[in-house]
Amino acid sequence: MKTMRFGIIGGGLMGREFASASARWMHLLEMKARPEIVALCDTNPAVHPWYRGHFATVRQTTDRYQAVLENPQVDAVYIAVPHHLHEEIYCAAIRAGKHVMGEKPFGMDLPANEKILSAAREHPAVFVRCSSEFPFFPGMQKLCGLIEENAFGRIIELNTGFLHSSDLDPDKPINWKRMAKFNGEYGVLGDLGMHALHVPLRAGWRPENVRAVLSKIVEYRKDGKGNKAPCDTWDNGTLLMETRNPADGSVFPWTLKLQRIAPGHRNTWYMEVAGTRASARWSSENPQALEVLRYTPGGPQTWEKIQTGYAPAFKTITGEIFDFGFGDSILQMWAAFLYELTEGKPVKKFAGCVLPEETALSHQLFTAALESQKQSRVVSIPAAVPFQKQT
Repeated sequence: MKTMRFGIIGGGLMGREFASASARWMHLLEMKARPEIVALCDTNPAVHPWYRGHFATVRQTTDRYQAVLENPQVDAVYIAVPHHLHEEIYCAAIRAGKHVMGEKPFGMDLPANEKILSAAREHPAVFVRCSSEFPFFPGMQKLCGLIEENAFGRIIELNTGFLHSSDLDPDKPINWKRMAKFNGEYGVLGDLGMHALHVPLRAGWRPENVRAVLSKIVEYRKDGKGNKAPCDTWDNGTLLMETRNPADGSVFPWTLKLQRIAPGHRNTWYMEVAGTRASARWSSENPQALEVLRYTPGGPQTWEKIQTGYAPAFKTITGEIFDFGFGDSILQMWAAFLYELTEGKPVKKFAGCVLPEETALSHQLFTAALESQKQSRVVSIPAAVPFQKQT
C-alpha cells in the first residue's frame, strides 16, 4: 500500500478529525494508499502535544507553515486555517509542489479564490481539492445515484441547506468566524455554503441569478476581556436562485438556506429534490433514512422511507446493519481524496472531494449574493470560466 506523508497546517478541530481518521485507516477495505501524519504547524504550541502524544510518525511540529512546505518528507498538506490566510498558504503549498486538501471556502473572497485557482493551473502536477463531507453519508450516496440515473425527470424544485444553532446563545464569546477581517464579508455563506452546494454543483446544476436575504442577528458578543466586540459578519442567509439543468435545458428554483442561528438545529444538513418522475429528501436529522417518492402518471403519490444502513462509497469492515455517523463521513472523504490522488479519477461521480472549479462557482454565487443583499434585487451570476490546468 502506498503511503502519502501529510503535514497538517492548522491543528485545531478539523486537523484532529483528519489525524483521527488516519489512525483508523485499517477500517477501510480495498484502499491502495494510506495517509501518514509526519508534520504539524499551529501557532498555538498547546496544540502540539496532542499530535506528538498520539502519532509517533509526527517528526516535525512548528509554528511556521513555511517549515512544513520546506520539509522534503511531506508529500501533501491539509490546510485548516481562518479564511484570511487561505490565499497565502494555499498558493504557497501549491507552488511548493505539495498536494493540497483545503478547507472551504477556498479563499476569503472571489479575488483570493482566483489567485488560488491560478496557482493550481500553473502547477498541473499538484492535486488540489476542497473538503466537504455531505455527499459521503449513505443516504446522500443513494440520492446521488438517483441523479445519475436521471430518475427525477424534469426538476421542479431544489432545496438544500446547512443549519445550526450554537450562535443563538447571546453569551457565546466572539470568535474569528464573526469578524469580517478574518472570516470575510461572506459570513455564514463562506463558512457553511460549500456543504450545501457540493452535490448540486457536481450534478451540473448552475444558478443563473440570485436574490439573497442576509441577516445580522447578534450584533455584539463578549470579547473575553470584559468588553463587547461587534459581530460584523452575516449570521443567516437565504438564497433563491433560478437554476439551469444542462441535461434538458430546463430552469428550476433552488432555495439555499445557511444559518448559524436556526433554533433547534444542532447541526443539520439537508437536500430535497422534487421532480416530475420522482422526488427525494434526506437530512442529517435522521441520517439513516432516505425518503423517495416515485410517480407514474395516474398512480399514487406515496413517500417510501428507506433505511440506508452502513453502505458508503468506500467499503469498510463495518456491517451494513450498523449506523453511519459524522466520523465515518470524514473517513470516507479522506478515502476519496487518497483514491483520486493515486488513481487519477474519483471512484464515482458523487464520491469525490470538491473541485477547484466548484469552489469558483461558490464564490461567484456568494459575491452575487452580497450584491443582491446590498441592492435588494435579483443579481445575475457570471458564467463560469472553465478550469484548465496549464501543460
